Amino acid sequence: MISAHDNSVSYEIFKTRLAALRAALAAQGLAGFLQPRADEHLGEYVPPAAERLAWISGFTGSAGFACILAERAALFTDGRYTLQAAAETDPALWERHHITEAPPPAWLAAHVPAGGRIGYDPWLISHEQRERFRAAGLTLVAIANPIDALWHDRPAPPRAPALPHDLAFAGRSAAEKRAEIASLLRGAGEDAAVLSDPASINWLFNLRGDDVPFTPIALGFALQHADGRSELFMAAEKIPPQTRDVLGDTVSLAPPEALPAALAALGGRRVRLDPGASPVWFAERLCAAGASVSFAADPCLLPKACKNPTEQAGARAAHKRDGLALCRFLHHMSAAGAAETEISAAERLRTLRAEGQHFRGESFPAISAAGPHGAIIHYRVSAASDRPIGADTVYLIDSGAQYLDGTTDVTRTLWIGPGAPPAALRDRFTRVLRGHIALATARFPQGVAGPHLDAFARRALWEAGLDYDHGTGHGVGSYLSVHEGPAGISRAARPVPLAPGMILSNEPGFYAAGDYGIRLENLLLVQRAPEISENRPFLGFETLTLAPFERALIDPALLAAEERGWLDAYHARVLAELGPDLPPPTRAWLARACAPLG
Repeated sequence: MISAHDNSVSYEIFKTRLAALRAALAAQGLAGFLQPRADEHLGEYVPPAAERLAWISGFTGSAGFACILAERAALFTDGRYTLQAAAETDPALWERHHITEAPPPAWLAAHVPAGGRIGYDPWLISHEQRERFRAAGLTLVAIANPIDALWHDRPAPPRAPALPHDLAFAGRSAAEKRAEIASLLRGAGEDAAVLSDPASINWLFNLRGDDVPFTPIALGFALQHADGRSELFMAAEKIPPQTRDVLGDTVSLAPPEALPAALAALGGRRVRLDPGASPVWFAERLCAAGASVSFAADPCLLPKACKNPTEQAGARAAHKRDGLALCRFLHHMSAAGAAETEISAAERLRTLRAEGQHFRGESFPAISAAGPHGAIIHYRVSAASDRPIGADTVYLIDSGAQYLDGTTDVTRTLWIGPGAPPAALRDRFTRVLRGHIALATARFPQGVAGPHLDAFARRALWEAGLDYDHGTGHGVGSYLSVHEGPAGISRAARPVPLAPGMILSNEPGFYAAGDYGIRLENLLLVQRAPEISENRPFLGFETLTLAPFERALIDPALLAAEERGWLDAYHARVLAELGPDLPPPTRAWLARACAPLG
């Protein structure tokens, strides 16, 4: 059976699929079709049944967008996936574009025939996305997705059970959370909110599931009413008796097929809908029912992002266990890394993590990249691409885990000897490290957002005329998605002020195409900073991740005294917190890895 994408399948099959799609569009009088990499929840990780972009193009990255016309087709990705898109798609079939340098609406407006109608799946496009295409003068037509009729071996939708997430890990009851959201809606003069993001729904109802890879969520939809009532729409077989008992009488349960009737019942009401994160199908249904649509952010986003004390304590505990596994891995790689392959190294780290308490799986596919593969920002090793790590090589490992009490994400870049690394490589590594330290030590007034901090991590690279083509930080959930909104640290991120309890990544990098990649990532917890101003409160970061940085790649001469001080103090903390729980050989290795730079 041919899956959505298989490296063993030639490009010829994608040519056949594209021709079949074009024939289906022509039969409907359409000049083209929009196919994002998304499911009905517009999430990053999607079930196999929703991998339509991979099925039609061959591109398997977690973010992409396709515009398909009768004579040409274009795939749009961000900087993380530029090289991957080039490797996975046929240049004879697909133009490849950077999504910010050549936005899809502009490309489509320049190439669609005059008067051409463009089809789109209203379940896979948000209101904001659709309006950008309309603003470009394009005529869009909502249709049933034609790929579904062509994908004959399409997998069935997931049906894993939705299970209760214990209060010992959640920290707050579902009833308390729902009361908070209901109060928020009343304060905004809204009668209800549509929730289409499964992460928000799972947080709100204290549920977890196994419907998509790497993210422990149960897929579904919900309506939260301002009067405290809640409606949860999930397939009946996904709700076992223990979950029904926990949800209680204030939550009504119905299958997703009941959504149209539930939305129709909201006629005359003011209903909140996230314009950037909910399928436009909801807006169309609500308007047809006579509801007043209040376009505003998902009301769960900010409360979910600000972890409560129980979740913060869980994050620290999870990162300590994660650090123990990572240190055992780094110790092994320091002695025998040259004998590993990208796949075997990643599997070794996963096995070590699995020995830790509360481990439930990886939080994303490990980016295990040796040499030139490290320059592919979101490289994903396969049997066909797996390469021996070898000697005198830069090796990048970006990985994370899901624990019941927290989600981790960490990147380390290693030098696999025995030779000495080139001076230019040490310069680049140290500049990335300086950027990492600058962000970790930042102190900023309350109200500052992630985009305001992004330059901290880039300054040392900019000084040498260098940069990297991805954001510096993303939010991280609590046993939820490893990529969580609403805050981020990026020039492109929305200016959401950082708030105590948020967990974000700190991951500057540098990539030399065809040679190597460098990325250094820790997770940071936003905390109130010691009082340094009489006028306003300040915030700062607590570093959660515990693992040493590669000493062989650090040029101490490039570090300022305060940067060396931070690094020495961080390494001393890593040794103090992890050393006592490591076996003696690894403890001795860690003592050397964490020794002061001087």
